[in-house]
Amino acid sequence: MGAGEVEVRRSPRRLRTVSAYREDDRIVVLIPASFSAADEAEWVETMVARILRSEQRVPLSDDELRVRALRLSDRHLGGLAVPESVRWVSNQHTRWGSCSLGARAIRLSERLQGMPSWVLDYVIVHELAHLIEPGHDERFWAWVDRYPGAEKAKGYLLGWSEAAKVSLPSEFDSHVD
Repeated sequence: MGAGEVEVRRSPRRLRTVSAYREDDRIVVLIPASFSAADEAEWVETMVARILRSEQRVPLSDDELRVRALRLSDRHLGGLAVPESVRWVSNQHTRWGSCSLGARAIRLSERLQGMPSWVLDYVIVHELAHLIEPGHDERFWAWVDRYPGAEKAKGYLLGWSEAAKVSLPSEFDSHVD
């Protein structure tokens, strides 16, 4: 996806920060009202490049996903969860991931590929926790909540699902307030 239209919005309340985001087919760049034309041009170029780069991320390979999962298990679960495989799948439309206990296989929805890495990490930790605690009881959530960004990631996925009008799995609804 190219840059398309770029819209610059100046704000007198914004003092130093610059941000940008994709809105439909255009990129919106938010800058302080005090910026000069040269500052604006420089920041617009920088922020458009950043957005385009983020949209062109190459998804991790299945091997890279497994290495990432092992690292997350070591860091947050004491290395207790060791999957045999971790891979992307295209047939999960109502789940972010799933875990096969017998095969110790984790499958992740391709919908996660465009999301921030901390959201992907949360879903991986969630599925890894199933290798330790199969259900969605308090012990399970205690493992998941060892991931520092758990609540933030749950909120992100909840917001994404609401915006996309995608139903969440029932166990997710029961744990998010």
